[in-house]
This record gives sequence, structure tokens and C-alpha cells, in this order.
Amino acid sequence: MNTFLSRDAMLLAARSLLAVLFLVMGWGKLTDYSDAVAYMAQTHAPFPQLSALIAIAVELGGGLALALGVLTSPIAAGLALYSIVTGLIGHHFWTMDGALRYDMSIHFYKNVSIAGGLLALSAAGAGRYALRVVRRPAAAIIG
Repeated sequence: MNTFLSRDAMLLAARSLLAVLFLVMGWGKLTDYSDAVAYMAQTHAPFPQLSALIAIAVELGGGLALALGVLTSPIAAGLALYSIVTGLIGHHFWTMDGALRYDMSIHFYKNVSIAGGLLALSAAGAGRYALRVVRRPAAAIIG
């Protein structure tokens, strides 16, 4: 292939760059759990403590899986859905006015755009530079 970067290198870059968001945000919630819960309560997320725990698990687990290229297609699709849902819960700009409305609309549409990138990654797969989940045939496990 005579391109500047190979498809596999670009998929690695895409996975890495998308994973950074989830890893940084998940780590922030983990290391400042009380603020994460307070934010969940402020945005009227259901069951703020449970919502914060779910967010930590999804963001750290999904971010790490993306970075490593493990189960990339289903993880990326799940994170795309997660990005849309968190945009609807946390950035409901349509209920706000003034500068806050503008700020939250930017965040909401960034979530939508991130979901688009994740769906593209889900369709493309992890590429060559990824860890693979190896499944053994049932006969090998039994025998």
C-alpha cells in the first residue's frame, strides 16, 4: 500500500485517540468519585451513585478495550450509544439559555460526533495492530 499511513496504522491512531477521552474521563470520575456523584445528581441522572459507578466502568473498561483493540467492533458500538445517552442526560442544551445553552450545545454535538467516529471504527474493526480474543473450539475445551 503506497499511502502516507497504512489503514492499520490509522485504525490504531483512531482507537488510541478515541480511547483517550474515555480513559481520562473515567479516571477523573474514579479519583474524584464524590464530584462525579455530585455532577450526576446535578444533571438529574438516575441513581447518581450507581450512574457514577457505571460511568467509571464503561469509560475505563471501554477505553482500555479500545486502546488495546479487544472486541473493538462491539465495544465501539456500545460506546457510541453511551456517548449519545450521556449527551442527552448531561448536555441537554435545549433546556438552557444564554452562554450555558451555547456551551452545552457544543458538548452535545461533540458527543454526537464522537459517536459517529465510534460507529465508523465499529464498522472498520481494530486493524492489524490489536490484541485478539482467541476462542478455542468446544472440542478442545472438553477434550
